[in-house]
Formats: sequence, C-alpha cells, structure tokens
Amino acid sequence: MSVPRSAFRSSLNTTRDAPRVVPIELDDVQGLMRFGYKHQKQACFLLMRVKQRDAARAWLASAAVTSAIAADPPPETALQVAITSAGLRALGVAADIVAGFSPEFVAGMNSDASRARRLGDVGANDPSRWRWGAADDVPHVLLLLYALPGRLESWQRAIEAQCDAAFDVMARLTTSDMDGVEPFGFVDGISQPQLDWERRRAVRDQDEQAYINLACMGEFLLGYPNEYGFYTQRPLLDPQRDSATQLPRAEDAPDKADLGRNGSYLVMRQLRQDVQGFWQFLDGEARGDPDVRQQLAEAMVGRTLHGEPLVDARDPNAFTFRSDPQGVRCPLGAHVRRTNPRNADLPPGEPGLWSWAIRTLGFDAAALAQDRVASTRFHRLLRRGREYGVQVSLQEALATTPVAEESGLHFVCLCANIARQFEFVQSAWVVGTRFDGLTDESDPLLGHRLPATDGTRSDGFSMPQVNGPALRIEGLPQFVTVLGGAYFFLPGVRALRYLATARSVRSP
Repeated sequence: MSVPRSAFRSSLNTTRDAPRVVPIELDDVQGLMRFGYKHQKQACFLLMRVKQRDAARAWLASAAVTSAIAADPPPETALQVAITSAGLRALGVAADIVAGFSPEFVAGMNSDASRARRLGDVGANDPSRWRWGAADDVPHVLLLLYALPGRLESWQRAIEAQCDAAFDVMARLTTSDMDGVEPFGFVDGISQPQLDWERRRAVRDQDEQAYINLACMGEFLLGYPNEYGFYTQRPLLDPQRDSATQLPRAEDAPDKADLGRNGSYLVMRQLRQDVQGFWQFLDGEARGDPDVRQQLAEAMVGRTLHGEPLVDARDPNAFTFRSDPQGVRCPLGAHVRRTNPRNADLPPGEPGLWSWAIRTLGFDAAALAQDRVASTRFHRLLRRGREYGVQVSLQEALATTPVAEESGLHFVCLCANIARQFEFVQSAWVVGTRFDGLTDESDPLLGHRLPATDGTRSDGFSMPQVNGPALRIEGLPQFVTVLGGAYFFLPGVRALRYLATARSVRSP
C-alpha cells in the first residue's frame, strides 16, 4: 500500500483555516520560481562564505535581486540569492529565527550518516569525497547568475567585485548550454508541475481520483496552503521585532510577520555523469547492436532520446502510466517513472461510491497491485538545474580515448518541504530498492549500486515482457556521482532585506 498522508503531517502546521485568497505578490518572489530563466542561456553559480559580516549584510540589503514580475523583453541578466542555515548564523540571524525553519534545512544535507544513507550519499557519493558542501566546506550564500548569451562574463566580474569585501568565493560552478539535451544525450526539462499562480485550485485534504499536473502553490512557496490544505513550517515573528513590519503578514496567523512567505527551499547537488561508462556498458549488453543499445538506454530513462514518453501520449508532459501498469512499454524502474510516477491518491477503477470504497479498503486485488507507490502530488519537485562540462557525442562516448573534461548536472530543485518532497523522492523512489514492488534494483541512472543495509542488491534493472519472464540486466555500474550539495533558503525579496538588516547577534 502507498504511504499514508498522515505520515508527513508532523511536519505541517496544524492551522487549517480558510483565509481570504489574495494574489501572489510577484514582486516579492524571486524569479527562478516562475521562469527558470530559459532565455538566459548562460549561467554561473557562486558558492560563497561570509568574510566580513557587516559588509555581507550591507551587500545583501541592496542586492539587485530579480523578481517574478514578467518583463518584455526578458532581462539581460538575473540575480538570485539563497542562504544556508550556516549562512544565516554567519550573518548573525538570531538562533530562534533560524530554528523556525524546517529541521532538514537547519541540519543541512550533510548533517549525519543516517541522512547520507537515505539520500544515497554512500560509497563514491560519500560526503567525505565531495568537492564542496561537507564538513567545513558548507557554503553560506549561493548567488545564481543568469545572462543572455555574451553578457555573463563581464557581469559576473562586476558582481564578484561588489562582493569582494563581504564574501570569499568557495567555488564557481560554471554551466553549459547543451540546447536542451542533458549529457547522456536525452532531451531534458520536459516534465514540470504546473503551478497554480492564480490560486484557483481548492486547497483541501481531499482524495484526487486522477493524476493532475496542477499543483497548489504551497507545495513550492512557503506561506501558502499546500496539497494537504496546511501551511508548511516557517518562522513567524512578532511584527514589532527588529522592524519586521516590512514582512508580509501570515495568512494563517494574521498577527504574525511571515519570514517564509514567498520564499522556498532550494536543493542543490552537483552530479558528475559518466557518459562514456553509460554508453559503453550498454553497448556491451547490446553486443554492439546500435538499435538494441538505444532501446536499452531508452528503457532505463523511460523516454526516447528525443524526449517522447515510452507510453502512448499526445503530450510529452500530460500523460500517465495507467495504460502500462505492468511496465511492458516503460519499465517500472525507469528513471522518469521513479521520479514522477504520475499516479493519483487511489488506484484506477470504475466511478461511483462502491468502487471508491473497495479500492480504499483494499478489497480490489487488481487495484491493490497498483497501489504500491505514494501519491505523486505530495512529492513533486520544481527542477531548475543546468548542465555543465562538455557535450559528448555517441561516437566519442564509444571511443576508447577518455574524454578530457567531465560533464554533468548542477541539480537544482525548489520545494516547500525538503523531507516530504526532495528527501522522499530521493530515498524512497530513487535509491529505494522496492519501488513499485521491485526488488534488487534502484534508479538505473542515479543509483549507487551498493547493497542496502539488509543486504539487498541494488545493481539490477528489469524490463517486463508481454510473454515470458522479464529481461534482466545485472551488475549495473554507477553512472552518476555526487560531488557536492547543500540545502538553501531562497527568501522572498522582503525577507532577504529583513535578514540583512535585522539586529544581528553579537559576534563570537
């Protein structure tokens, strides 16, 4: 059976009042949430540590952050700012305010061995091997710089010059424009949830009989009701505290200033992709047959190289796997099926109260077999990543000469609940060896291939067949390696100003 919704209610506020619906303040939302900056094809992500607190606060107080208000033509450059919990402390934000954020954010991605195990950060992914994000290398501030072609280099120099007295640059994560194709060679960026910017969708804890792509804003923006009809945990302050009157009021607590409203949690992970290892392994499994090699690759991904779903679909994003319950066309363990199962709260069935009752109570064996994955709408992610490195052709990938420069993905996603969204998807669906009733396999692209704590293997991949047993691939090598990561708070514009100007604690 799927994970009950009550399992995550401990991380939700208990208030369920229905306040007056007001428009989303686009001028207070950082633009990455709404746009992704697809026109600004050049980007660089600067990982910073506070060098001088007062200078850092002064710069953040006046940083020209780009909001979610649409501009025509698109801006030549766009700046976004995110901060880790360590960064909040380094800036002098009071401890009780920091503690008001979610426990996962406060602890950080690299906080303990248990979290590392759940996220698959073991073996080659172990944080002790990371380039950044582990131990004393946790960044304080992330600057995301986006620019139209030809505009990034000079603008980045200017930003770094402005920040020189305030921050030390830990790393400059450069990106590459691969024209919508990720390093393994598949068209990417197709599947995204549709955000309810107009706030038209009813927000209440009610079973959804069918998969829908429209998501409540509270799944991604703090300070708004989510799919449960609840408001996610965030710091609520006395409006008189340190001029918190500049902050918006909380919808669910109008007497409080809402530091989280219009902000989001930003998860970043640097993922190195072994393009040669991927295609050479599949070439060996296919015994050099190019058609079989491509079919195996597409089965692992769950889409064709051109981005088309392996199941019948008129729209590459608006489809479900209902027509393929056994995974004959798109294997159950394919990457796109694991990361977005596209299911509803209940398994499919006939309309009517009686059908609903027997499916809910588990008396329908056919329905029960399709109720092994938690409902997608509670675990969606808004992806905003960028590729980096060189684009490797298939011919180069199959050659024996090693590629000189690495390539991969700066994975970036936005969510309002790190535990219920990113960590759940990563641990239960990507790393998990029992997704949708499977055994002995994890995500064919992202898996680390090490045995689970109970000894269960994770290096297999199965492809069900219409007649006969499933085809199996054993001994999958690791194709993707984690090189760094951190949890950030992407504040609303007013919240950023407040964090930069509120009375700081004394320096130690």
